[in-house]
Amino acid sequence: MRISIASDHGGFEQKQQLASHLEGKGLGVVDRGPATEESVDYPDFAKLVCEDIQSGEADLGILVCGTGIGMAIAANKMAGIRAANATCVQFAHLAREHNDANVLTLSGRFVAPSDNEAIVDEFISTPFGGDRHARRVGKIMALEG
Repeated sequence: MRISIASDHGGFEQKQQLASHLEGKGLGVVDRGPATEESVDYPDFAKLVCEDIQSGEADLGILVCGTGIGMAIAANKMAGIRAANATCVQFAHLAREHNDANVLTLSGRFVAPSDNEAIVDEFISTPFGGDRHARRVGKIMALEG
């Protein structure tokens, strides 16, 4: 599995930790930046990760900003992206199982690093449930027009 990851300045430290965590699990990681904690605009980095999903360069994406909310809003503007902001393991599980989320957004300021690691682990290990959920995801995707 290959994961594309990025952040803004508010999520930089946790992005670095999560990339190492994922690499430690033997997963391929594409780090789309930023390279420092200097202030940046999160939509620019959400776009890079989403393009990796769209092109098949990555299977899943992870985006970290102060709350995860801005990253989710930006990511969900991209075709084919289903981004979910998760602040607990259960939300990550349901985002994958019920919504076939392909991008996880996280809070780098309000969720502890160890909690975000557990959220990421759940997200990457949970399969899509299919069945009745596939019908609903199809309806979500049809909203793109």
